[in-house]
Amino acid sequence: RATLLLSRCLLKMVKGNIVVPEEILSFCCNGLQGSTSPPRAREPGEREEAPGAMASPSPARNPTEVQMSQLVLPCHTNHRGELSTGQLLKWIDTAACLSAERHAGCPCVTASMDDIYFEHTISVGQVVNIKAKVNRAFNSSMEVGIQVSYEDLCSGKHCSICKAYATFVAQGPPGSKVKLKPLTPQTEEEKIEHSIAAERRRMRLVHKDTLKDLLTRSPQETAELETRDGSAAVPAEKTRVESVELVLPPHANHQGNTFGGQIMAWMENVATIAASRLCHAHPTLRAIEMFHFRGPSQVGDRLVLKAIVNNAFKNSMEVGVCAEVYGQEMSVSRRHINSAFMTFVVLDQEGQPRTLPMVAPEPGDGERRYREASARKKIRLDRKYVISCKQTEVPLSVPWDQSNKVGCCPRGSRCLLPLLPAPNMLPLPQVYLSYNNVSALKTLVAKANWVLAREKEKVRMYTLEEDKFLSFRIEMSVRIAASRAFSLLSNLRRRHEWDSHYVSAELVQQVDNDDMIYHVVSQTLSHENKPQDFVILASRRKPCSKGDPYVVAFRSVTLPTHPATAGFTRGETLCSGFCIWPESEETSKVAYYNQATPGYLNYVTTNVAGLSSNFCATFEACEKFLLKNKEDLIVRLQDL
Repeated sequence: RATLLLSRCLLKMVKGNIVVPEEILSFCCNGLQGSTSPPRAREPGEREEAPGAMASPSPARNPTEVQMSQLVLPCHTNHRGELSTGQLLKWIDTAACLSAERHAGCPCVTASMDDIYFEHTISVGQVVNIKAKVNRAFNSSMEVGIQVSYEDLCSGKHCSICKAYATFVAQGPPGSKVKLKPLTPQTEEEKIEHSIAAERRRMRLVHKDTLKDLLTRSPQETAELETRDGSAAVPAEKTRVESVELVLPPHANHQGNTFGGQIMAWMENVATIAASRLCHAHPTLRAIEMFHFRGPSQVGDRLVLKAIVNNAFKNSMEVGVCAEVYGQEMSVSRRHINSAFMTFVVLDQEGQPRTLPMVAPEPGDGERRYREASARKKIRLDRKYVISCKQTEVPLSVPWDQSNKVGCCPRGSRCLLPLLPAPNMLPLPQVYLSYNNVSALKTLVAKANWVLAREKEKVRMYTLEEDKFLSFRIEMSVRIAASRAFSLLSNLRRRHEWDSHYVSAELVQQVDNDDMIYHVVSQTLSHENKPQDFVILASRRKPCSKGDPYVVAFRSVTLPTHPATAGFTRGETLCSGFCIWPESEETSKVAYYNQATPGYLNYVTTNVAGLSSNFCATFEACEKFLLKNKEDLIVRLQDL
C-alpha cells in the first residue's frame, strides 16, 4: 500500500513539472522493486555495480567460440518428423565456418570434415544447440571442434547428438597465402584439444594411403550370391542414384562459392535414396566417413551427385557418394570435388536394427568398392575399440598383431578383411594404437589439477588424483638441447644406463621412424616374487609448432611373438612417457609422466609420502646420463 501511494505522489509531481530530488526518486524506484530500505551510501573508492551484474565474474569465453540454436520446424524434417541429417550438416558447417573466420579474420572454406557418428535423432519442436570453436591453428589451416546436442523444451532434457572435427583453410586475396596467428588455449579442455589436434592432423594425412595399401595387400574376397534368408542377392546396380543440381545464389556462401554444408546435404539426400532402394524402407543415417573437399564450385555450376550401395552387412550398409561439377550444360569434362561414405541402418518398431539383404557388386570397380567397404567397417571397429572407449573400459594391454587377427573384431565374428602390414606404414589398428598412445599422454599432460608433492634440489614431483587413477610427474631443468634429450630418452635400449629398474630392452619391431616395440625386462620383483617383463609400444613425436614439447609415449601392447612366460610376471603400463620443452638453445625442461597401474601403486605412494627417494635418485641419474651423452655423435646425427 505504501508503494502504491508513493507511486501516485511521484506521478503527480512529474505531471506538475515539479523537480524530484534524486534521493526520493532512487528510494521510490527501489520501493517499486520490492525494497523497503533506503539506498546505501557507497564507500570511498567503491565501484558502482552495473544493473544485472553477477556477483562473481564469469570465466573468459573463447574468442573463437560460436553458439547456434535452431528450433526444428516441420520444413527441416523427413517423413518421420525427425530432423534431416542434411539440414543438420548445413547448420554444423555454418557454425564451424563462422568460428574459423572469427579466428582468421578473413574468408575460410571447408577442407574436410572428419568422421561423424550420430547417437540420436532429433524431433520436431526440439532445439538443436551447436557449439563450435577453433582447437588449433596451423599454417593456413585450422581444426574446428563442433559439439551438437538437442534440448527438449517441454521436459528440459538435454542429450548429446554428435561431436565432429572440421578443417578449414583461410583464403586471402588471389595469389596470396594467409599465415594464421597461433591460438593460445586457456582452459584444461582447450589445452587437451589443442595438444591432440596435431595427432589428429597426422592421422588425416596418412589415412588415405594406409587404406590404399591395406587393400592392395589383402586377399581377394568373393561376394556371397545369396542373402541371409536364402533369396538372391540384390545387384548393386539397382541401388544406383544420379541427380543434378544447379547452384543458385541461395546455395552460395558470402564468398560466392557453393556452401560446403549445402553440398553435404545434397550428398546425404542421394545416399538416402540409394539405401532405400536396397532395403525398400526408410533408413537412418548412423555415421559418415570423412568428407574431403577437393575443389570449389560457384553459382551457375552444375553439380552431379552419384550414390550406390557398396556393401551390406548384417545390420548396416555402406553407401558411397560423390559430387562432380561442370560449368556449362554441354561441357564434357567434370571435376570431382567431394566424396564420402555413409553408414545406414533400418530400424524396426522397437528401434532395433533390422537384418539387411546382401549386395552383389558389379565386376571391376564394384568389387573394389565392395572390398573397400569391408576395410572401412573394420577401421570403424578399430577406432571404436581403441580410440572411442574410455580407458577404464579397455584392457591395459591392447593387442598388436601384424595380421590383425588378434582382438581386432568382436568375439564370435569373422574377420572382415585379413590385412597385411606395409613396409613403411603403420598397419591397422596399429595406427590407432599409436594415436591413442600419444593422445593419452598429451591428455594427461594438459590436466590442470597437478599438486606439488615433493621437491628435492632441482627435482620436483607432482601428483594428480582423478577417479580411479593416481598419476605422477617428475620434472627438472637440464642443460641439454631439447632435440638431443629427445633422441636419448626415446631409445629404450639405453635406459638401463640410468634407470636401475631396467635390466634390458630389446627392440622387437621397428614399425616406422616414430613407433617402435620393445621387450623390456625389469629387476623389480612382483607380488609373485618374480622379475617383471613388459612389451611396450614407444611412440615419439617432434613438435608440430613452436611451443609444443617433444613427446615420447609408452603403453603396453600384446604381441603374439612375445607371450607371457613362467619365469616373469607380465607387467603393464597404461600411460607413461616423457615431454621435453626447450627453455633455451642449451636448456630443456624434462618431465616424466606415469598413470600408475595397481601393481605399481604401492611403489608410487611410498615415494610421494617421502618414505623413499628412489624416484628423485633415478631422475638425477637421468640428468647425469643426458649431460654425459649430449655430445654423442650419433645423437647429433639424429638431430640433423
